[in-house]
Amino acid sequence: MIFLYGTLRHLPLLRVVLGRAVETRPATAPDQAVVWAEGQGFPLMLPAPGRSAAGLLIDTESGPGGVDGEVQSRLDFYELGFGYDLAPITVETEDGPVAARAYLPRPGLWQAGADWSLEDWVARLGPETVLAAEAFMALWPATEPERAAERYPQMLQRAASQVRARAEPVPRGPRKGRGTPEILSRSVPYSRFFEVAEADLRFPKFDGSLSRRVNRAAFVSCDAVTVLPYDPARDRVLLVEQFRFGPLMRGDPLPWMLEPIAGRIDGGESPEQAARRESVEEAGLRLDRLIRIGGYYPSPGTLTEFLYSFLALADLPEGFTGPGGLDSEAEDIRVHLLSFDALMQLIDADQGTTGPLILSALELARRRDSLRR
Repeated sequence: MIFLYGTLRHLPLLRVVLGRAVETRPATAPDQAVVWAEGQGFPLMLPAPGRSAAGLLIDTESGPGGVDGEVQSRLDFYELGFGYDLAPITVETEDGPVAARAYLPRPGLWQAGADWSLEDWVARLGPETVLAAEAFMALWPATEPERAAERYPQMLQRAASQVRARAEPVPRGPRKGRGTPEILSRSVPYSRFFEVAEADLRFPKFDGSLSRRVNRAAFVSCDAVTVLPYDPARDRVLLVEQFRFGPLMRGDPLPWMLEPIAGRIDGGESPEQAARRESVEEAGLRLDRLIRIGGYYPSPGTLTEFLYSFLALADLPEGFTGPGGLDSEAEDIRVHLLSFDALMQLIDADQGTTGPLILSALELARRRDSLRR
């Protein structure tokens, strides 16, 4: 018997992980509590005398009432790579105590946070976790659980991007395209930091007919934010400089780019939260008011990436320096303070060679007088 006390109580997620629906029955674990892993999107079950943790039981034994060993294998794949181990536990059912096993966190790996509830988790993270699980379980059984777990954060970010895209209202305006493209075949020849998706498809044409079968490929990335901090009292901005692999592969002799602060939106995070977090990580900067510029695809012919760009009011005194980025992400970032005039001279001289910088600078020029007032 396996006792599930956390996210796998969400039946849509459980179906994805197991590859099919299975019978479950309710149970509780006495003297246990389920809490958030601090700073994470999943729970822990920890000893708590006098409390009780709700969950579900799955019979993983082959034979009458049980399921085959594939269920156990798929559960192990989904859990073990994240620092959980199977441990014996006794749970209560309507028929009395039952000896079971549960996936429990390895000691010291995570810190306990506030009490966890399934309903709260589903509302905050359920849809994107289900989508991420589809990508994760596609690696079973060919990939080691630990290697798959290393790729999971990117899967979750990409899934969150899909959830945001699906929630956006259909835009009204001059666009005349309608209908749903027909995906005839799809493959993912590469999946790590981003994915490469390739598909044969047909799409509705403006005359109402379907296009011929075409082959297309795209880099599947997650949504991201850009932030241009501006100090209206000193009339200056903050830019960051860092090495970029894309320009290097193009042959750029100086692949260090001047950019606004930028970064990917984590699972369960809003664009505004990501903007503030990235400003602290890249520049050590606490932002005041965020001013949305807009959301857009920087290169829709080949990239799924969708950017949310912001201006932000901030205090930028002379000599301000940042922390240089995160060691865990191998970041090496230098902060630059530029006057507004120097920023515009940079743009005029074709030295601001990233799209978000040009767009943000022009938007700042449009709003500058009102911000300074």
